[in-house]
Amino acid sequence: MSTPSTVDRAFETALYDTEHTTLDTGASLLAADPAADAELARRGQEFLAAAWRRGWQPADVVRLVRRDLDDVHVRLLSALIRAQAPDDRPRGPRWQAQLDELPAGAPPRTDRFSHATAVLELYRLLLRLPALESLDEVAGPAARRSQPESRMLSRIRALLAKAEATGFPEEAEALSAKAQELMARHSVDEAVLAARDHVRKDAPSACRIGVEPPYEQAKAVLLDAVATANHCRAVWNEPFGFSTVVGFEADLEAVELLYTSLLVQAQTAMTKAEAAQRAGGRKRTKTFRHSFLAAYAHRIGTHLAAVAQTQVTQDLLPVLASREVAVTDRLERMFPETTTTRLRGVSDEAGWVEGSEAADRAQMRPRRPLR
Repeated sequence: MSTPSTVDRAFETALYDTEHTTLDTGASLLAADPAADAELARRGQEFLAAAWRRGWQPADVVRLVRRDLDDVHVRLLSALIRAQAPDDRPRGPRWQAQLDELPAGAPPRTDRFSHATAVLELYRLLLRLPALESLDEVAGPAARRSQPESRMLSRIRALLAKAEATGFPEEAEALSAKAQELMARHSVDEAVLAARDHVRKDAPSACRIGVEPPYEQAKAVLLDAVATANHCRAVWNEPFGFSTVVGFEADLEAVELLYTSLLVQAQTAMTKAEAAQRAGGRKRTKTFRHSFLAAYAHRIGTHLAAVAQTQVTQDLLPVLASREVAVTDRLERMFPETTTTRLRGVSDEAGWVEGSEAADRAQMRPRRPLR
């Protein structure tokens, strides 16, 4: 019978012994044996590969580690993901984008015991990740972005960035309106091309978008409203801080861009409104913020739904209806059981009024139907 390695003994003490889990003992074993470093790194890559098989993606794990652990663990994780990537199977463009966005910089240099402790804390989290719904990207032409589409998305992104940066509500509204118009046109163009091109294998896909605290419930409602208006469906995973959005690729891009922009605009408007409330002697900022964002999400959803109904001519309805059926089918296969959550803790009247008014300022002006 072979003698357990240093890594095996450290893992048995620090990761697998649920009754007497002792990180210090495991870290001491690893710190005293530099020859174990290579095996420790290899085992970490195996934990990552297992997490990918259970449906997790790099951005999901980074988000969770950032929430539950510290910056040193995020840097350790980023280095581990980069080291594991060459041995991973081929992935799609969204996965590659997540690799490109990994936090830069090596983990801080520290003593061996502290380093081993951080590694074991990270591995303990990776080991306990549950299975998630698979987000495998669609193979073939639907997963590849052509150059004209990339230019369109770059233009939309630039317009929304200007809307977020300007201090003039009228200018922000005009820029956001133009961006949404381009999004809607891009979405309809994609639907028409897919319907006409019978060779093209266009099918719904899915992505995860982080819904960060605080006030994540109101933010999840905002994301759901944006997704619905852009022919997508969103399912919120509250414990792990993200929503899974299902839809066609062009629409998923629109949801990501518009949600992010509206969230930034809401945060800016909320900060200004809160400052005015404080100047008037108010101190209940937490309830004010929650009610503000809840009202903002509710009113934005109403506006976007109204705009969505006026963007398409009658002759395009069958095309969009067939795509909606495809999205719903993919959603129900991924999530056979879902529950509806009601907004909790909305009790500040001033916050609700201010949030509604901020959403009105972000409203998109009606435009002629798309043809």
